[in-house]
Amino acid sequence: MSTIDWTVLILSLVFIVVYGVLKGRGSRDIKGYLLADRSIRWYIVMLSVMATQASAITFLSTPGQAYSDGMRFVQFYFGLPLAMIVLSITAIPIYHKLNIYTAYEYLENRFDLKTRGFAAVLFLIQRGFAAGLTIYAPAIILSTLLGWNIYLTNFFIGGMVIIYTASGGSKAVSWTQTMQMIIIMTAMAGAFFMIIYLLPENVSFTDTLFVAGKMGKLNAIDFSFDLNNRYNIWSGLIGGFFLALSYFGTDQSQVQRYLTGKSITHSRLGLLANGLVKVPMQFFILLIGAMVFVFYQFTSPPLFFNTVESQGVRDGRWGQQYRLVEEQYKRASEEKTQLIQQLVEARKGGDNARLRAVDQKLQLAEQGVTDLKEQGVALIKKHSGNEDVSDTNYIFLSFVLKYMPVGLLGLIIAAIMAASMSSTSSELNALASTTVIDIYKRMVHKSGSERRYLVASKLLTVCWGFFAILFAQYANRLGTLVEAVNILGSLFYGTILGIFLVAFFLKFVKGASAFYAGIVAEIGVFLCFIFTDISYLWYNVVGCFLVIIFSIPINYFLRHLKRSPSGKF
Repeated sequence: MSTIDWTVLILSLVFIVVYGVLKGRGSRDIKGYLLADRSIRWYIVMLSVMATQASAITFLSTPGQAYSDGMRFVQFYFGLPLAMIVLSITAIPIYHKLNIYTAYEYLENRFDLKTRGFAAVLFLIQRGFAAGLTIYAPAIILSTLLGWNIYLTNFFIGGMVIIYTASGGSKAVSWTQTMQMIIIMTAMAGAFFMIIYLLPENVSFTDTLFVAGKMGKLNAIDFSFDLNNRYNIWSGLIGGFFLALSYFGTDQSQVQRYLTGKSITHSRLGLLANGLVKVPMQFFILLIGAMVFVFYQFTSPPLFFNTVESQGVRDGRWGQQYRLVEEQYKRASEEKTQLIQQLVEARKGGDNARLRAVDQKLQLAEQGVTDLKEQGVALIKKHSGNEDVSDTNYIFLSFVLKYMPVGLLGLIIAAIMAASMSSTSSELNALASTTVIDIYKRMVHKSGSERRYLVASKLLTVCWGFFAILFAQYANRLGTLVEAVNILGSLFYGTILGIFLVAFFLKFVKGASAFYAGIVAEIGVFLCFIFTDISYLWYNVVGCFLVIIFSIPINYFLRHLKRSPSGKF
């Protein structure tokens, strides 16, 4: 990077950390530290909610997902707007009325301590690991740019987040996320327009959409019903709805964002605005990936975007075969470029017969390129011994490093770093809140002073930060990051959501019944994960319905067991 890029990057990061520390000053008790004294306006709530979900994984891995698999991932978010409406009607009034710090406090009010503890522990497990993934994503960038050791880079990224999150708490998190979202969206818009600008002069924006569509990258909606298909409109509307209900309604990293709202109205407006903006934002990010794909139809792409892996295989025993595949891949890509140009010309000339003929040749050429790519990946797998080799996370990064102009490159890197910091800070803040409120204050030290709990919150923020950093050291083994983080969440979210829905709507079900039903449901979800091929989005539906279905007969059994004089049913 140039001096200007480094200046933009460093100033952006320093500004975020200093701004967070300054904005977070003045918290003298845990209400101020964990809930920002419930003083945040709706538009800050909206940006904070969006920034918490939109981690660096979103801006680093999602364009690569569209490049490799098209835009069908956008269906993942189709259930989100409806979930925001449901939560605004149900969860927000309940949480505000009870004046709680965490979502899991409500479960003790409704059920009992063990059910509260069970849900809190499930959250701590999955969110602690997810925080590690959000740290790892930008670490890829710095390690690639500077040649740093990836493990040391994880400590560097995590350390910056820990500084202002532990210092300022929820207030620091919410205000810095506003600045971070501004940086992020400015950078992504700049990247989009630069991609269009870098295309050949005779290729218009409508031409790029036409090419992307012909190459299967604008497959935003799939109406087929297939439980094994990860992304279709049904898994998005149904599975995505349940996932969004659980994530935004029961995950403390999100609940804490709108618990800071000045009132029920501000919290509701923040969530509803998020529902309106989130799907278009994700569509735009995926479109960037589709445009990067079109760009590489006119410029030969590398066989494998992870330069470390590709250089490793070149220097190893499979180097000669790999270089041969690279040469064949380059020639095949150049031939495909010629066909793409012919396709655009035929479209502009209105020659439908030629268009169909070129399209058929193009599909065959694309299959040839894909086969060569698979041969190259197979050699990399042989060299590395890793069967999960993927370059999806590196596609957008590789493009940015090679083609972005001075200044914009630094801003895009800063945006990805800001996205990581915003998401990770929310997660550490929520992890500390849940640990202090639901575990330490409730089960370990019940009568401490406000000062004691404030200090404990800051120390636990630091502890969870280091835990996330340690897990980040293993994240490079998890494949596509954007899918890995959502699969991880789906293993737990359905069960937690089921417990909350039972609490909200099945008033006759008691605490022990919900607790045992939750255990059964979590076992069921893991069995689905291990022994079936159904899309991970359906895990949320499975976990939720198992809790609901089993809670009723378990409640009936326990009630009659309690009534029986002999203690037998």
